[in-house]
Amino acid sequence: MPIYLLNENLWFPDASKFEADIVAVGGDLRQERLIEAYRRGIFPWYGEPGNIQWWCPQERCVLYVDEFRLSHSMRNTLNKKKFSFSFDRAFNLVIEGCREGLRQENTWILDEMAEAYTLLHNNGIAHSVEVWEGDHLAGGLYGVSLGHIFFGESMFSRVKDSSKAGLFFLVSELHKRGWKMIDCQVHNDHLESLGARVISREIFLQVLKEELNYPTITGKWGVL
Repeated sequence: MPIYLLNENLWFPDASKFEADIVAVGGDLRQERLIEAYRRGIFPWYGEPGNIQWWCPQERCVLYVDEFRLSHSMRNTLNKKKFSFSFDRAFNLVIEGCREGLRQENTWILDEMAEAYTLLHNNGIAHSVEVWEGDHLAGGLYGVSLGHIFFGESMFSRVKDSSKAGLFFLVSELHKRGWKMIDCQVHNDHLESLGARVISREIFLQVLKEELNYPTITGKWGVL
């Protein structure tokens, strides 16, 4: 099936019918479109400014919360209580930290992307994890939550191990809530070292369908 060119309609093709990782291009970053995309297992990236690509990779990187891998050195860091954690305390600072971390790679988190996810956050759909060293924001991550699935978007680290600690905090809180999986989108060695693995698009879409049966927890998150 050829890649679909989006128009004004809030519609996406069935990603399971595609051989390619990209299923559509164009469109916009309206809240309704973003939410519809995530519900279908699709997420946006910018190929270049003004060119939105909508992805649903055939090989999906995911982290099952009960498979998170905590190294001995990371466990020692956490035991020292070097970091403290929060949800949704500084979303704008987290997304800016992620942009800074990607800047050398011509970040895909353009102004339009940052604004769209900030609006999702204001509407209680996007969430941030903050990792603090005293009053200093040492690292963090952000993503989108629908049903019982967290779609991870980006993470950053200004202090050694801070992003790993933030992911551990998120995994721990999701495990308490009975959630199963974090969508990591695309494989990288760092995520694999923490326990993430690749599953097929078919399996991912099936799990997604099941996890969307749960109600979405909107608004600012707190710690259980």
